[in-house]
Amino acid sequence: MPSLTLTPLPGIPFIRRGDDLAMPILHAAARARIAWEDGDIVVVAQKVVSRAEGRLIDLRTVTPSPEAQALAARVDKDPRLVELILRESNAVVRAAPGVLIVEHKRGFVCANAGIDHSNVCGDDECVLLLPEDPDRSAADLRRRLEEATGKRLGVIINDSHGRAWRLGTVGVAIGLSGVPGLVDLRGRHDLVGRELRITQIGAADELAAAASLVMGQAAEGIPAVHARGFPYPLREAALGELLRPREKDLFR
Repeated sequence: MPSLTLTPLPGIPFIRRGDDLAMPILHAAARARIAWEDGDIVVVAQKVVSRAEGRLIDLRTVTPSPEAQALAARVDKDPRLVELILRESNAVVRAAPGVLIVEHKRGFVCANAGIDHSNVCGDDECVLLLPEDPDRSAADLRRRLEEATGKRLGVIINDSHGRAWRLGTVGVAIGLSGVPGLVDLRGRHDLVGRELRITQIGAADELAAAASLVMGQAAEGIPAVHARGFPYPLREAALGELLRPREKDLFR
């Protein structure tokens, strides 16, 4: 039976704007004695990608619009933060005291447009936005890693998202390159010979969630995980294949 191995890549320094993220990942993999193979995947935390891309915002530089001020009063949030959330969003999906759920401009639905204070900096006035184009970020990092290793690799950028009907956050893919988002099992047969008619696996999300267990959510300091043994063939893909079309969205 195939096995999936997840190896943490500790020792990556605090990433800052303009840093080449590939090099500390390669150094961390060398320290972990990883000999790269075709089909290996690197799962990278969104925060280090965003920091490298300069997505850190000082709230003191943000002037909230009247729309942001009105919405902030409804949800009991900082109007400057709400202004950034609106700038990063296509639409507000749900708003209630303490809760602001939006459709991010990349198409997925999440709280606060993914904007976060944790593990950003020591100043409470600083927040971190998601990468401008996570698929492009994943592709750029994959290219650098493949150039350095000479192997065919995949990259997933993951983030922690809540879920509509369950408590707790889980890791999900917000950007990917060289890794299938969906794996379509329709037409295959189960153990008793019944043909599968509906089953599609959110494979990139499953791996993103597994890597999140290794990364941790607090002060663990492990922003990247090496994965080997992913049970599906690598292929070119983009986040869009994981997003449910609006006309099929029964929850909005």
